[in-house]
Amino acid sequence: MSIHEKLDALNKLREESAQGGGPDRIETQHGKGKLTARERLDILLDPGSFVELDRFVVHRSTDFGLADQKILGDGVVTGYGAIDGRVVYVFSQDFTVFGGSLAEAHAEKICKILDLAVRNGAPVVGLNDSGGARIQEGVVSLGGYADIFLRNTKASGVVPQISAILGPCAGGAVYSPAITDFVYMVRGISYMFVTGPNVVKTVTHETVSSEDLGGADVHATTSGVAHFVCDSEIECLHGIRRLMGFLPSNNLDGPPSHEPSDPTDRRDEDLLTLVPDNTNKPYDMVEVIKRVVDDGELLQVHQEYAGNLVVGFARLGGHSVGVVANQPAVLAGVLDIAGSLKGARFIRFCDAFNIPLVTFEDVPGFLPGVEQEHGGIIKHGAKLLYAYCEATVPKLTVVIRKAYGGAYDVMSSKHVGGDFNVAWPTAEIAVMGPRGAVEILFRKDIAAADDPDAKLAELEAEYRDQFAHPYLAAARGFLDDVIDPRDTRPALISALETLLTKRDKAPPKKHGNIPL
Repeated sequence: MSIHEKLDALNKLREESAQGGGPDRIETQHGKGKLTARERLDILLDPGSFVELDRFVVHRSTDFGLADQKILGDGVVTGYGAIDGRVVYVFSQDFTVFGGSLAEAHAEKICKILDLAVRNGAPVVGLNDSGGARIQEGVVSLGGYADIFLRNTKASGVVPQISAILGPCAGGAVYSPAITDFVYMVRGISYMFVTGPNVVKTVTHETVSSEDLGGADVHATTSGVAHFVCDSEIECLHGIRRLMGFLPSNNLDGPPSHEPSDPTDRRDEDLLTLVPDNTNKPYDMVEVIKRVVDDGELLQVHQEYAGNLVVGFARLGGHSVGVVANQPAVLAGVLDIAGSLKGARFIRFCDAFNIPLVTFEDVPGFLPGVEQEHGGIIKHGAKLLYAYCEATVPKLTVVIRKAYGGAYDVMSSKHVGGDFNVAWPTAEIAVMGPRGAVEILFRKDIAAADDPDAKLAELEAEYRDQFAHPYLAAARGFLDDVIDPRDTRPALISALETLLTKRDKAPPKKHGNIPL
């Protein structure tokens, strides 16, 4: 056979592999409103950048009629490409081939991608669309999942790992995305659950739909499993591209930076009026953040989960930063179990990948109540504290208004390693709020007064004048400065520039024991 005949044969095999399970199954996939594995990669990656690996791999099973059903690629498309010119490794499960089910060869392809990503210091994006373990291959399929789990774990904190759930994801399959850094889901086509509706009905006699059990909105709002929820696959894939713009390629690189189009010395007059004078009135912290960061751009993470805490990515002076902020518009910005978990996970990601942390603080304390105490607010709140204490990246904090009790300590205070801590003149840093404090300290005096309400108001005003301000903390050096709110952006950028060369290492140890 001549070289030209061999090239013709090669091209036919390439065309065959590109067809996945064949035209009929591709049509079925489209009929469900879903893209194919390769169409997804075309949207995710820079045009023409994808290089496929292992396209000729097929399964090795001879059981249950599989011997005659060997399809090139074995249900997953793997390789590397670029997002905004930066290398990423990818795998995209192909539901048109054996329902995207995972088996030995399929798992080996994914493991190779994870190994290459770690070795070469590049992010991994996994597009999951699979019916689960391939039953015909038995325990070999289960072993394939475990091989992937191990690599996900070893890659954690070394390279960013992003998962998009673009179909069913059940049983052991859910644990690989759960180990990765960010999970995207799409309404109407994404499902994640350890046991599906049929098993739930058999075991607990509960009737529930796939959507209500493990749909995108459930995991975005209730469980917190999904960090981002989208209305379409295209929105999801573009969202991943946007997220990648804030992340470094690996844990040895600094986060990407750009020449800022937004002036670094910009002052914002609206910051004087966004926060109400009445400390009990809510306001939207997101609006404050957008007035400070470059071009008003904030990519919120876990936006629909634990709304009392805002976390996300932004830029300051062109530098990528992680933002953590109390949200007075939801539960007055208190810290609770869900908010603590949300914040701790985000902080640890930023610390692992050298992304500076900027904290906007307005917190009245931890949420009281039997449900919170019995749910473990002590250990869950400690996770947030642990994450801040453990982080060695630059940590900048702005106290906007309330900073009461232990929550003041937790929210990146100077005492837990804050590098640059400032406050607005509106800040109230105290053990507790003025009214609660005087009700405890002067209970007998208030009760004995001719007009208890007037006495309470008098004592509250006195307490506020003496303690509910930032100057006692500043006098102790717990704050580096009290600033004009309009100067928040230039103050943060100036400090961040000095902290980019920060050197701070934890004591040598295998790892800490975060209060799980």
